[in-house]
Amino acid sequence: MRDQCRSFVRALSLAALLYAILSSPALAQPMQVLVFGDSLSSGFELPEEQGFPSVLRRKLIADGYDVVVWNGSTPGETSGEALSNISTALEYHPDLVIVEFGGNDMLEHVPPQQVYRNLDAMIAIIRGQGARVILAGMLSLPKNGPRYVVGFDEIYPALARARGAPLYPFFLQGVYGNPLLMKSDNEHPNALGVRRIVAGIAPLVERSLKSIGRRDGLQVTRYR
Repeated sequence: MRDQCRSFVRALSLAALLYAILSSPALAQPMQVLVFGDSLSSGFELPEEQGFPSVLRRKLIADGYDVVVWNGSTPGETSGEALSNISTALEYHPDLVIVEFGGNDMLEHVPPQQVYRNLDAMIAIIRGQGARVILAGMLSLPKNGPRYVVGFDEIYPALARARGAPLYPFFLQGVYGNPLLMKSDNEHPNALGVRRIVAGIAPLVERSLKSIGRRDGLQVTRYR
């Protein structure tokens, strides 16, 4: 009888231990961040470890966040092409998506209304998959003329207001036009430029990660 009681107690203890392990927030899976954009966020002509997704991941981990950052960016892609390919990008099952499109649309003089509709549709699809969105904005080159510049530059703040999405107003903020931070093509950030972009956008990303943890009722896993 005593042996049977001991076996029963051990079984209960094991069951309690398994329950604690399976229900522990500390063992939750890393949060999945998807960078979904064009060449500006893809790490264009840079070693992988110097590209935006890799540098962002290192920054978030250094700040104590348990994350995986996926590079879903494709050089040369417009917002319309990205919308057609979004189902492939979402195969990463992200918790948070940084949407960075518009530069190629602007260079091709795509009407701002169409760019707005494409980005709006992307946000709806991403949210429909249960993920949160950060919208990374773009600005038009002056050579496109004042009418186009005004219409294009308003896309991102207007969309952020309509969708209630966090907005990083200009992805190349503090980088564009600085020869120390841009590649020789004057269009893409170099390694130093990428680090400047990450420093600028990381606080917004971290606030969104915290919001995801609160939404799920979990403590965001942090470590040092």
